[in-house]
Amino acid sequence: MSFPGGSKVISVGLFCSMLGILIALFLSYPNDVLVKRMNKVLNGLLEAEKFERLAPPKVAVGYGACLDLVVDAQQLLPTVDDIDARENFDYISSMEELYQSYSYYFQHGTAAERYISNTTLFNELITKAASLPSSRYSVGGNAPVMATRFALEGCSVMLSTLATPSLREKLLPDLQIVGGETSHDDIHLILEYKADEEWGHLKAPRANRFIVHNDKNNPLITSLEELDSNLGDFGPDLLVVSGLQMMNGYPFPSGVREERIEKIREQINKQPSSTRIHFEMASFTEISLLDELLSNVIPFSNSLGMNEIELENLLSILKYGNISYVSDSNPRVATVLDQMRQVYKLITDKSRNIKNSRMLTRLHVHTLAYQVILTTQPSRWKHSRAAAARAALTAHRYICGTSEVDVDRAKLILNESFSTSRIIGSRRVSIIDDSPVSCWTESPQFEICVAPVLVCTSPRQTAGGGDNISAAGLAPQL
Repeated sequence: MSFPGGSKVISVGLFCSMLGILIALFLSYPNDVLVKRMNKVLNGLLEAEKFERLAPPKVAVGYGACLDLVVDAQQLLPTVDDIDARENFDYISSMEELYQSYSYYFQHGTAAERYISNTTLFNELITKAASLPSSRYSVGGNAPVMATRFALEGCSVMLSTLATPSLREKLLPDLQIVGGETSHDDIHLILEYKADEEWGHLKAPRANRFIVHNDKNNPLITSLEELDSNLGDFGPDLLVVSGLQMMNGYPFPSGVREERIEKIREQINKQPSSTRIHFEMASFTEISLLDELLSNVIPFSNSLGMNEIELENLLSILKYGNISYVSDSNPRVATVLDQMRQVYKLITDKSRNIKNSRMLTRLHVHTLAYQVILTTQPSRWKHSRAAAARAALTAHRYICGTSEVDVDRAKLILNESFSTSRIIGSRRVSIIDDSPVSCWTESPQFEICVAPVLVCTSPRQTAGGGDNISAAGLAPQL
């Protein structure tokens, strides 16, 4: 049976079907191209991270440990509309200050860590957080997290920490632990939030965390002396100094903090030149503390590790004597490279006038979008390309909580090329997808490697990310 105009109806229908297919193909084309590019980048990074090691390097890591109580920040801190201000506090003493500090860093997507001076408030927060459905406990603290990553990377590791027997049981059995036992572990409350998450009228530009604590052991570096008595026999290739941000805001008796930091300097100075020293930066808030570190720790370190805000913070204290609390959450490569060159020069110039100082020969800056490793040439730091690639892959693996990198859970933020400086006329580097780690030398002394990160789009955890990335970047270079 036929209908008047039936052939026209069929033709229109066929045309619409074909048009729909063409539109679908057009819309999927950019995504297919992007997926292919990310697969090329992934394969290039996997190839670049390979390196050969003759023997497991020995790494000693200090100081301290804690239990991390990780929660969804929104569940613990429901939206409040009447926050009078969003501002930084060097330490927190009330719920209002907690809300103001959290909102200040949330809006910038910047990681921060603060001491809560009000023990009653902190205990109430821990009790409430532990009852939330999103809460979970894990081993925390810079030293245990870095030590664990070093061990996973094939290193022989000594960890300096005071910890309860139950916390020790949670650590890898391969770790050699010195520092004694305690009846109570310090707890860090980790408030996690996701990229583009909204909190009231604020929106987070990236996934990150806000950490609060009321530590009793870690600020005093209680495991320092026992590490000191074991270092000689262990003979480390690398000594890692970390966790000193726990001194921020802590009510030390007069002169005690200065005394503890001077003992760290003495411990470093006892090490032979064959033992390299790495200092892991963190969220420092007190200018006086950073000044003490600039006199007693940083000039005696061969290597520094940090994120973009910690880099800007260090540069600010070196140049202007003040602190930058927040920065661009996704800085241009050129900006970071210029800041690294300045930090290197300022620290090198400062160290020349300090007795027994060591030469700074390595800087590692980890950002959301890329990794940068700068080493002086010639130097004892090996495999910079592999180190940058391993750090970039570890960023995805750890944040996503997976051993395999899944491009369906990733995105590339770094552009297909970048400038090596903000100076007009500076060199531009193109990223080659199947060989994505860009390395070059700068006269007279630097080798610089930049590796793009396949950024995890469904993060499982951000706390501990920097420590894992830094350790993963150091391990190939020993």
